[in-house]
Amino acid sequence: MRFYSKQHRYYCGIDLHARTMYVCVLDQAGKVRLHRNLPCDRDRFLRAIKPYRRDLVVAAECMFTWYWLADLCAEHAIPFVLGHALYMKAIHGGKTKNDRIDALKIASLLRGGNIPMAYVYPAKMRSTRDLLRRRTRLVRVRASLFGHVRNTRSQHNVPAIAAKIRYPANRDPFTEGFDDPVVVRAVEADLWQAEFLDGLIRDLELFLRKKTRVFSPTVYHRLRTVPGIGAILGMTILYEIHDIRRFPRVQDFVSYARLVKCPTESAGKRTGTAGAKIGNPHLKWAFSEAAVLLLRQSDAVKRYHARLQAKHGKGKALSILAHKLGRAVYFMLKRKQAFDLEVFLKR
Repeated sequence: MRFYSKQHRYYCGIDLHARTMYVCVLDQAGKVRLHRNLPCDRDRFLRAIKPYRRDLVVAAECMFTWYWLADLCAEHAIPFVLGHALYMKAIHGGKTKNDRIDALKIASLLRGGNIPMAYVYPAKMRSTRDLLRRRTRLVRVRASLFGHVRNTRSQHNVPAIAAKIRYPANRDPFTEGFDDPVVVRAVEADLWQAEFLDGLIRDLELFLRKKTRVFSPTVYHRLRTVPGIGAILGMTILYEIHDIRRFPRVQDFVSYARLVKCPTESAGKRTGTAGAKIGNPHLKWAFSEAAVLLLRQSDAVKRYHARLQAKHGKGKALSILAHKLGRAVYFMLKRKQAFDLEVFLKR
């Protein structure tokens, strides 16, 4: 956890919403200089903080509307701090909670050097990263449709079909074997949606490959040297990491990628794990997917995975492999080296 500890003359805390924002400005002594509810309007906000612009820092909790505020502060050379939503429990733990109190608490945390920082992703790469995330979401929706089709066949005790439903040429038999035409219609609805998503996902992937300029081609091609990391998966990992230098240690990186479980201890006793929801779920998915694809393509990795499976079990063995791959990618990018399978298996 990183905290913003720089000293300023004024500290601005904002409880940000989609259409409104509650602004609180404190001075160095903790005196409230501004406490006002404003619409989410750039000009209104700049006019409100104009008397304090001489040495001001702005902070807001990380939520879906922070993009415009961060870009506005960057445009006017105002330091901006993005508060980590899950770590800012001081806001959510009070007996009374409203926008006015939340804005004051954010400003107070900022003034005291206690505001936990989230990463302010650069504006130029944000749209591509968000499109990659949207593509992943659509793939998951399509997978859920396939799962519903197979579950429906099991519900009605219809014989299973060995063919892989993800291929359009194999889908026609999945509507057969039902006595009730209403059930057939439900299965057809799932397959029609999947067919539409096939084309949409294909178009998005084509756009990402041909129309999107990768911000760091060298790093991207270095990621592609890992067996199993293709064009889209490589772009996903690249844009989610952005800059490997923001992680000073490999432990910080694998923790951010949700590849480790953090233990909780008290009085010398381990009570379990925590923090499973803190980190980047998109990197977690990407490394888990890359581990499966690496396992599929390399016989040496299959043998290594078999040893892990014999020792730890099937599920944990795959998690260990994903964690190991995450560490390998970290050192690849830090040392500017391509993937070496022999080195990967030795460590």
